Amino acid sequence: MERSGLLQIAGKDMIIVGPDIKVGEKAPEFRLQAPDWSFVEVLDSTKGKVRVIAAVPSMNTSVCDIEAKRFNQEAASLDPNIVIITISTDLPYTLKNWCAANGVDKVQMFSDAYDANFGEKYGTLVKERRILRRAVFVVDKNGKVVYSDYMPVLGDQPNYEEVLAAAKEALKN
Repeated sequence: MERSGLLQIAGKDMIIVGPDIKVGEKAPEFRLQAPDWSFVEVLDSTKGKVRVIAAVPSMNTSVCDIEAKRFNQEAASLDPNIVIITISTDLPYTLKNWCAANGVDKVQMFSDAYDANFGEKYGTLVKERRILRRAVFVVDKNGKVVYSDYMPVLGDQPNYEEVLAAAKEALKN
């Protein structure tokens, strides 16, 4: 599925691959690469936990840098049954090096560079650039999406308070 009219970059309309994920839907499983290049079925590997999933274009941009650091800082004070996952199309060694350089150790980082598995399933793949559009999802312990937000502009940050409140509420249920 390809759609347009959802995102512009430099004044040009981009094609987004995949459907938007809506609250109430079962979260589709996706396979990504960890910083050590291993493949991981991400939802299965975090089964029984509440997942905050943040899709970002690239860790080499200022907004992605700010977002991942903020989520890492927030993760330090969250219940251990809430995990924060950040996904980009950066290569695994780029993620590993970025985490090491920035002291990020609470957020799980994954690469969708191999086959855009996540991007296509969650409607975040920007076809022309092969990057992900910025979006945040909260998936409850049972695999149901309880929060979904797609940023209309790549440079917009998510509403951190809203995302974390949704994750904490999902943990209660």
